[in-house]
Amino acid sequence: MEQMGFFAQEQENRSAPLASRLRPETLNDYVGQQHLVGKGKILRQLIERDQISSMIFWGPPGVGKTTLARIIAKATKAEFVEFSAVTSGIKEVKEVMRRAEQNRMSGIRTLLFADEIHRFNKAQQDAFLPFVEKGSIILVGATTENPSFEINSALLSRCKVFILKGLTEDDLIQLLHHALASEKGFGGTAIDITDGQIAVIARFAAGDARTALNTLEMAIVNSDMDESGTLHVTDEDLSGCINRRSLLYDKKGEEHYNLISALHKSMRNSDPDAAIYWLMRMLDGGEDPLYIARRLVRFASEDVGLADSNALNVAVNVYQACHFLGMPECNVHLTHAVTYLSLAPKSNALYTATLSALSDIEKSPAEPVPLHIRNAVTNLMAENGYGKGYEYAHDTEEKLTKMTCLPDSLQGTRYYLPTTQGNEGKYRQRLEEILDWKSKP
Repeated sequence: MEQMGFFAQEQENRSAPLASRLRPETLNDYVGQQHLVGKGKILRQLIERDQISSMIFWGPPGVGKTTLARIIAKATKAEFVEFSAVTSGIKEVKEVMRRAEQNRMSGIRTLLFADEIHRFNKAQQDAFLPFVEKGSIILVGATTENPSFEINSALLSRCKVFILKGLTEDDLIQLLHHALASEKGFGGTAIDITDGQIAVIARFAAGDARTALNTLEMAIVNSDMDESGTLHVTDEDLSGCINRRSLLYDKKGEEHYNLISALHKSMRNSDPDAAIYWLMRMLDGGEDPLYIARRLVRFASEDVGLADSNALNVAVNVYQACHFLGMPECNVHLTHAVTYLSLAPKSNALYTATLSALSDIEKSPAEPVPLHIRNAVTNLMAENGYGKGYEYAHDTEEKLTKMTCLPDSLQGTRYYLPTTQGNEGKYRQRLEEILDWKSKP
């Protein structure tokens, strides 16, 4: 029976995906994340000193989060328990915790690995808390999402967050060569594949080890064998395995905010090429074009303003075009607006005026409207001074009066401070003329 079990296990290992077969078991075999597990780095020291506590691994897919958790469990002689948010509810959480508590009483530690911990709901996350606090488990959560957005603050405060980075092309090339040479991979199989083809796979994988290994395996499995038993990977074979890459994008997660920030700041920096690139990244990821168009309308006043008032017209017109046409046709209209806004003269004077006025409103009590600019709708209001002293600007030759309109406590306050950029220069000149006229006796 034991021999049959061993044979079945061997068969299962051979049929497992390449990425699973090559999963490293020690830090010395682990590829990437040298800022954490390199010699003398913080996480490596914690593992080697057996001082591991609960932690969150935050990083893109395929960078070794699960593998690192398994290595830690093995190095610290802890029982490794993998937990799924999709298949487990509160009942399952409590059952695992009960077993972990029994293990603790027996002197055995339990490392509970919660993959995609951001998918656990609040009740599930809360169920971990008491066991993390008293040390029944070492919780290792893995997430591709910003943990500050997705994980309960109470749980997050009890975990150390480690940021894992996408693997470099050199890391992936090293990993692919290892797969070709290792007995767990394709070692012992004659394979004709060039360094250039390996580099193409590494570049395509974009930091994801799983994608790199899966692509290599697919290319080899689909290659032809010659009479001598050598497998030849051709460029045609490889191109058939490398489909269009799905760029990392989550319309509700951190990457959503990262990309809209990149778009906004590229336009602000008058860099149309970068702005177009980030725009296309968002559209390629499935972003709602109307969301982008709304942000462009905001940008037109926040970052361009009166330096080019036509920017707002362009942005609103493009929003309408996106509404009429939708994707994919409206992508050129969004490019139109992004390019126009990038090249437009910039002024944030309207934005700073808005913030400054709001700040005064928040810091001081609601100021009453001065009586002279109130509207005397009834006789009683007129008798109480509403509208008394009001000066009608159109009755004057200059179309100006020296009447003040701000509350008494804010007299002389300036909110709108125009720049000299673009058309705003002429508004600045006009405002200076008005202020100069009003200052004269």
